[in-house]
Amino acid sequence: MAAALDDLDRKILSELQQDAEQSLDEIARKVGSSKTPVWNRIRRMKEQGVISRQTVILDAEALGLEACFFVLIRTSEHEAEWQRKFLHALRERPEVLEAHRLAGDIDYILKVRVKNARAYDEFYQALISEVRIYNVTALLSMEEIKSTTVLPV
Repeated sequence: MAAALDDLDRKILSELQQDAEQSLDEIARKVGSSKTPVWNRIRRMKEQGVISRQTVILDAEALGLEACFFVLIRTSEHEAEWQRKFLHALRERPEVLEAHRLAGDIDYILKVRVKNARAYDEFYQALISEVRIYNVTALLSMEEIKSTTVLPV
């Protein structure tokens, strides 16, 4: 169930999504409130799970992770044990930034960030050595047009 948020909560969330390093004073000034109510609202939204964690966003290319692959996976296995092994393999691989189970012809899609095609092949070889996969299609992203963690609140 979605948390009940008012306009001030949404303004605070928007500010935090833009820059979570802002001081409470800065956020309060921008949203038209004072420091204590802003702090109380942030604490409440953390308790409700609206704010799950705060982190930093790194530049993948600056770290040498220049290749982004979208990996489409089809499987003929649907047993609980196969899924457990597959999910464990994905969670153990830091290259996997996102993994989604899909409806339709493709069972899973992964977003994988690596240095280059050779590094992707190493990831691929390791994955298929751990879990049997029916079909894998890797799509290299030529250009990142939009990437954001900002949710439309």
